[in-house]
Amino acid sequence: MTLEAEAMIDGRAVSRRPSPVEVLSRLLRDQRVKFVIAGSINTAFGFACFATFETLLGDVTGYMLVLLLAHVSSVLFAFTVHRRFVFRVTGSVWRDLWRFESVNLTSLGINALLLPICVEVGSLPVLVAQALVTCVIAVVSWLGHSRFSFYRKAVNP
Repeated sequence: MTLEAEAMIDGRAVSRRPSPVEVLSRLLRDQRVKFVIAGSINTAFGFACFATFETLLGDVTGYMLVLLLAHVSSVLFAFTVHRRFVFRVTGSVWRDLWRFESVNLTSLGINALLLPICVEVGSLPVLVAQALVTCVIAVVSWLGHSRFSFYRKAVNP
């Protein structure tokens, strides 16, 4: 994506800097940028779900059931955001949801495998280790959702 744009003035092309609105519009057409935005929103929503369920039910159910409730709520929210905002697909909602959750559970498994390796073997502090693992998980998630959860075969016109 170049910063220069061409405009026609008096019949000739003249380079000019695009406006901030044009730059933002161009960025929001990039599926990878939308994926990062959606991931940020989904992370905040998931944490808010966990905090809300913990506050309302934690004393009664314990934090593991709270975690399950937050997971289900946040996956349904994230699925909707990814399906409508990032990938903009139609078709079988149930198939897409099953695939979406499969990718999320795979990411969770990779996280559960890599985090202790980074902490116990690599002697990294837990938060540093989780930050590194999160970068790996983001790539896995992008590949899984773009090539599996919401993949559609190209239609030849």
